[in-house]
Amino acid sequence: MLTETAYAKINLALHVRRRREDGYHELETLFAFVDEGDRLHAAPAEQDRLVTHGEFASLIEDPFANIVSRALGALPHGKGWAVELEKRLPVAAGLGGGSADAGAVFRMVERAHGLPDDWQQRAARLGADVPACVLSTTCIGRGTGTDLEPLDSDLAGTAVLLVNPRVAVPTGPVFQAWDGIDRGAMPEGTARTIALEGRNDLEQPAIAICPPVAQVLDALRGTRPFLARMSGSGATCFALYDDAAQAARAAETIAASRPEWWQMQGRLR
Repeated sequence: MLTETAYAKINLALHVRRRREDGYHELETLFAFVDEGDRLHAAPAEQDRLVTHGEFASLIEDPFANIVSRALGALPHGKGWAVELEKRLPVAAGLGGGSADAGAVFRMVERAHGLPDDWQQRAARLGADVPACVLSTTCIGRGTGTDLEPLDSDLAGTAVLLVNPRVAVPTGPVFQAWDGIDRGAMPEGTARTIALEGRNDLEQPAIAICPPVAQVLDALRGTRPFLARMSGSGATCFALYDDAAQAARAAETIAASRPEWWQMQGRLR
């Protein structure tokens, strides 16, 4: 039996530079990963099969088209695997949940059989965030997010609180709502410097589509983190704290006022 965590992805900074001729957007982003997420278990089987459960399993429309099944199909892994996916991360939430699940499959295959030399290309065909999610370590992403540069993180171990208003925000409409203005390159330096001096250019387009994002950000900022920002294209927002006790108090405060919101606590890897 193989077990792996699909670590939640957050974008500490996300700068959208331009629309490309191929319809995608040129990005500069700082990926980081929380030490919590979905959980996967895999065991040898006669053929591949996927069973899902957990809080958000019902939101997976077609298990056979799920990115976990597609990741299995993208890699040699023996006769077959029976995979159990505990879906703990919300869907269409800016946390790379599906990409993180695929990344976890790649890591399990790596442990059991090794990965082919072209694994990054195979991962990128599943989604722009998948190569970063396979690594699940702090890194800079450029291009569509698939050109990766590792970065030693001075934020490793930082307490983080994730909050989502339980509203799904599809990525496509948020990118389409971006105003097309290049607000400048992502800063250089340490992970902390990039995070504090960077921005998320999709925050305002996401708020226009999903106003509760602004409410989540206001609530997080009210707990006095050293950084609060939306992740990816939303709707999940994160807050970084100096210690875990402060993060726990923030979680309690937000749960008391907005018990309907989803949240998860952890630390940056």
